[in-house]
Amino acid sequence: MRTSTPARAGQYTALLAYLVFLAFPFLWLLSTAFKPPRELGSLHPTWIPEDPTLANFRQAFDEQPLLQAALNSLLAALAAAVIAVLIATPMAYVVARRRTRLAKAVTGWVVVSQAFPFVLLIIPLFLVLKNLRLINSVPGLVLVYVVWALPFALWMLAGYVRAVPPELEEAAAVDGAGRLRTLVSVTAPLLAPGIVATALFAFITAWNEFFFALVLLKTPEKQTLPVVLTHFIGAEGVADLGPLAAAAFLATLPSLVVFAIIQRRITGGMLTGAVKS
Repeated sequence: MRTSTPARAGQYTALLAYLVFLAFPFLWLLSTAFKPPRELGSLHPTWIPEDPTLANFRQAFDEQPLLQAALNSLLAALAAAVIAVLIATPMAYVVARRRTRLAKAVTGWVVVSQAFPFVLLIIPLFLVLKNLRLINSVPGLVLVYVVWALPFALWMLAGYVRAVPPELEEAAAVDGAGRLRTLVSVTAPLLAPGIVATALFAFITAWNEFFFALVLLKTPEKQTLPVVLTHFIGAEGVADLGPLAAAAFLATLPSLVVFAIIQRRITGGMLTGAVKS
């Protein structure tokens, strides 16, 4: 069915308005990061700084341990992504290939678990980490991130497994390949894009996570980047706007770069999981 010209113009207008709505916070953050204090306090703010400066970036690095916090975030996000994928991949294969009651129960549990609020999980997780002596440690935070990322990683990878035709595995078996060789030589290469997309999605989720890091990490040298950003806000709620915007802009860049690289694979994986039965 062909779309009329007014309808098409309305669609493009709505799409443009949506893009502007999404881009507004990032563009405002970018503009604020380069403004001197005189322009930050102006009653008539402008989008483009009249006298752009890097002083906010220098002040941000001088006042807070941004590099150490970025390293903590990087270690936690990388470890969580790798561990979550290693655990979720074989689980996803079983859930996708074995149509048993247990597999259906696991799938249902994955869906239900996404409805749990963070506050409901933090108390049992805190007690478990306390017994394991992992409070205020990056490994403890990694454990929490793995638990949090597993349901979505399992659901996403199961969609990729269902997209692999079972006939390929059956043909390999007819040619004499065993189960392990079939998985390694036939299935695993076809799952590689899904594994990469799932790992990177888990990485972005852990990189941006704030609540668990705020509760579980106490000492400044252990804190992650989202928690350190709150230190630019004073006890009375007054924000040091310039350095805060500069630090937040730097913290946003890795997520944007990674998401720009993998967004097509993520979309493909989510659609695959949605249409395959």
